[in-house]
Amino acid sequence: MPLLPAARDEFLALLEKIREDGTLVIVEGPNDKKALKHFGITNVISINKRALYKVIEQIVEIGREAIILTDLDKKGKDLYARFNAKLPQFGVKINNTLRHFMFRKTSLSQIEGMVSYLCNTSLS
Repeated sequence: MPLLPAARDEFLALLEKIREDGTLVIVEGPNDKKALKHFGITNVISINKRALYKVIEQIVEIGREAIILTDLDKKGKDLYARFNAKLPQFGVKINNTLRHFMFRKTSLSQIEGMVSYLCNTSLS
């Protein structure tokens, strides 16, 4: 799905807001974290096959709001559902704005592809 200029601007504005606000972002692996770092987003926790409770403990220590950016494959959807169910029990608010935008208005299915997707769509 090609990204129209207005949607691309909205995408970049959402990333900029996350960077400015320092909102905590949860991703699956190091390549996802690297993609976000490209946009200056550094408050990122990578799950990296760690136990769910260990990641939740770390998240609860760091912030009151989190963005869960897992992939749209079966594993990513399962992780999203588990974190989305558990984190609010510990007082962590889930911000789904970027996730919903990405998976509804773009053809992205993997977070690590964000940089190349935005670069390729800017050339179109």
